[in-house]
Amino acid sequence: MLDAPTSKPEFRYTLLGEDGFARVGEITTPRGIIRTPAFMPVGTVATVKALYPEQVKEAGADILLANTYHLMLRPTAERVHRLGGLHKFMRWEGPILTDSGGFQVMSLSKIRKVTEEAAVFQSHLDGSRHTLSPERAIEIQCLLGADIQMQLDECIELPASHAETARAMELSLRWAERCKLAFAKNLESGLAKPGQALFGIVQGGIEHDLRRRSAETLVGMDLPGYAVGGLAVGEGHDVMLRTLEGVLPFLPTTKPRYLMGVGTPEDLIEAVARGVDMFDCVLPTRNGRHGLAFTWNGRVNLRNAKHAEDMAPLDPESTCPAARDYSRAYLHHLVKSGELLGSMLLSWVNTTFYQELMAAMRAAIREKRFAAWAEETKARIAKS
Repeated sequence: MLDAPTSKPEFRYTLLGEDGFARVGEITTPRGIIRTPAFMPVGTVATVKALYPEQVKEAGADILLANTYHLMLRPTAERVHRLGGLHKFMRWEGPILTDSGGFQVMSLSKIRKVTEEAAVFQSHLDGSRHTLSPERAIEIQCLLGADIQMQLDECIELPASHAETARAMELSLRWAERCKLAFAKNLESGLAKPGQALFGIVQGGIEHDLRRRSAETLVGMDLPGYAVGGLAVGEGHDVMLRTLEGVLPFLPTTKPRYLMGVGTPEDLIEAVARGVDMFDCVLPTRNGRHGLAFTWNGRVNLRNAKHAEDMAPLDPESTCPAARDYSRAYLHHLVKSGELLGSMLLSWVNTTFYQELMAAMRAAIREKRFAAWAEETKARIAKS
């Protein structure tokens, strides 16, 4: 059942409707359609934490994200390839996007050095030494069998000087060219498959001139899709939105736009309003593991003692059985007791909520009522 897909091997984005800058569309891949705006649950090490793949699918997710850095270290891309590829390995039939590992090299590695050729780093697991070049990043993602692959880029911590930001952005552009060439060679060799796609990553910090140069240069490479990276790293919500407003006009309307690592429900609504199509973030499952639930009537902290004798369901509007069928009192008990079931149920609740949120956005855009829906929904879900 999880063998090679039988549909036509192609990748394309189809714009189905607009309301202001907000867009509703579809990304066609050999492994299925991705409805946009889309939120990708994060399956860092080939698992969405605390959930079965069937639960993630039933929640409404069309695509998952997995992590190049973590999988290259354990169990290794070569092993996953020998075992039939990532889809078969983790029992997920739909599309998978893999990030390039650049962010993890910056944030997790004990020691790292970035040169023109590659990033050299020590594993956070055992201190072993590794080299991640643009060519190696693409090879790993091809070995995994990722449907959407990301270029290797250099992520820098903010705040940073204009000169340092420009240096990293220019290096990322040169690496994008090398990734494009490596991907083409892997297609020729058969390691990459027809219908798989390479996305470029727009960098440049919060510097509008650098973001524009990065976007225009990447668009000139005619890649299948474009991501905005290097945001949601502490620069603040308003700065992130201003940066998005400055860069999105330079990305083509005929290809998907992906905002990496974002974010809260409010972030998603605001970014969709500005024309973003794809998102990923660890918040739904991470917050679930710590007792915080997202609902249509605001955030609920199940650690709070006020829930100890509340037999009401968490969210009667949710399509998730965990939100409808278990009482707040029981969920509070599980969280306070440190029981694994608490993490499982609340991760399920949150993953479902995020998919319901995206579905509601798609409907509001199609029906030309997105602005009113967004204001009403932001006020409603901000409650706590």
